[in-house]
Amino acid sequence: MDEMNSDLPTAVAAVMTSPQRLGVLRSVVPDMAVPDADFRELAEIAADLFSAPIALVTLVDMRHQWFKAAAGTTETQALSTESFCVHAIAAPSNEVFVVGDASTDPRFAGLPQVTSAPLLRFYAGAPLLIDDQPVGTICVFDIKPRRNLPQQLLVQLQRLSRAAAALFKLKHEARQRALKEAALSREEQRHAMALDAANVGSWLWDIRSGSVSCNPAMLRMFGMPPAGVAQARDIFNTIHPEDRIATLSKLRSAMTRDEEYDGTFRVASTGRWLLGRGRVHERDANGKPTLFLGINIDVTNEQISAQRTRLLLRELNHRVKNTLAMLQSLARQTLRQTSDPREFMTAFAGRLQSISEAHGLLSDHEWGEIHLSALLAKQLAPHVRDYARQIEIHKDEILLGPDQAVGLGLVLHELATNAAKYGSLGVPNGKIVLTARGVDEDGHRVLHMTWTEVGGPPVREPARRGFGSILIERSLDKVMGSSVKIEFLPAGLTAIVRLPL
Repeated sequence: MDEMNSDLPTAVAAVMTSPQRLGVLRSVVPDMAVPDADFRELAEIAADLFSAPIALVTLVDMRHQWFKAAAGTTETQALSTESFCVHAIAAPSNEVFVVGDASTDPRFAGLPQVTSAPLLRFYAGAPLLIDDQPVGTICVFDIKPRRNLPQQLLVQLQRLSRAAAALFKLKHEARQRALKEAALSREEQRHAMALDAANVGSWLWDIRSGSVSCNPAMLRMFGMPPAGVAQARDIFNTIHPEDRIATLSKLRSAMTRDEEYDGTFRVASTGRWLLGRGRVHERDANGKPTLFLGINIDVTNEQISAQRTRLLLRELNHRVKNTLAMLQSLARQTLRQTSDPREFMTAFAGRLQSISEAHGLLSDHEWGEIHLSALLAKQLAPHVRDYARQIEIHKDEILLGPDQAVGLGLVLHELATNAAKYGSLGVPNGKIVLTARGVDEDGHRVLHMTWTEVGGPPVREPARRGFGSILIERSLDKVMGSSVKIEFLPAGLTAIVRLPL
């Protein structure tokens, strides 16, 4: 037993230390040590009923008696071992506990408040029952003994105790509701902040009134002022005219069939793409939708990406068809030039690799434009031992489209292959001098490129033109206005390329 309660009778101490009683007390009134003005009128009513100088509304834990409200005293607490109320809450019948004259009652005669000021004599206390546990009392004191109290007074004191217990319970429930509401408010605020941070628009459409409650992200998406509430017709009017009918049709279908709405549309003022999702949140007694809840997400980047992917696939499909046709032509022409399978495979594989290198560069740039310098390095590096020494380049910054890159790649491959076999790249001190300039001709950009072999063996024009020469001159046929001219000068082969960009 707790040493603070060692002076109390066993039965009283058992009630005082009951875990069930203390659990209810601490749960329902966590601030038991703090006076509460809401109970003062109950204490004053009790004092008036008994014409008593002192009245209290108390709570009792294991060690202390706390005065939640008091009339006739400024004290706020007392030790439980010096308390009348501990006996009141331990009474088995939960009836009003009465002490007529404390000075003659051995349980109280030695208490300080009985032997000295204020010299208490009379006590009447009714237990406060919360969840069937006696947690305190409403009580009155007098400095004069009293005998033969009217039963009606005791009944009234019990009624006050029930009122005090109910008030404690109501305040507890209100406190719990406030905590739940605060937690819910924090959760709602957190969700709202998360939606806004993620740029997710949320909305609740009151179908009967036509009003739509929106978060700031939703209004920003539709280019509307940050009012918090908008009219549905105003929001619908912001949708791009080409998408409006389909969007409204999907909304009506979702409401009629009780399905989820899922649609993508553009905002007319910005051209941004929005994904909308939602469903009916509430219906009336007749089953008609009254509230529609949903979200919107900006999917402009995804739409652009999807459109780019579709364009790339179409471009790739077009390029594959062209490439296959080119490969068929290359295979036929190469085969005509040689009956040796090994020589055919060597020549054809080199040309195939040239096309592959150009395609690889274009693929890395999503079939857009590539730099001439990148194409030169890809096509010429396999044919030289020292690129920096054997390839001398003087050029402007030139960008090539897909047709220009594939065609010019083949031209460079054939020139480099020929130079490695018969020309300047086949001797130790030979090199290639390349000049490439972009010039304006009648408002159009044109590449003028000159290939000059330097330091190679003497050159003579061949008696018969081979497939390599034909391929060099015809590789750019797909580019209107292009041309390649080969000159077999004694000092070295020269090729002049004109290529509209």
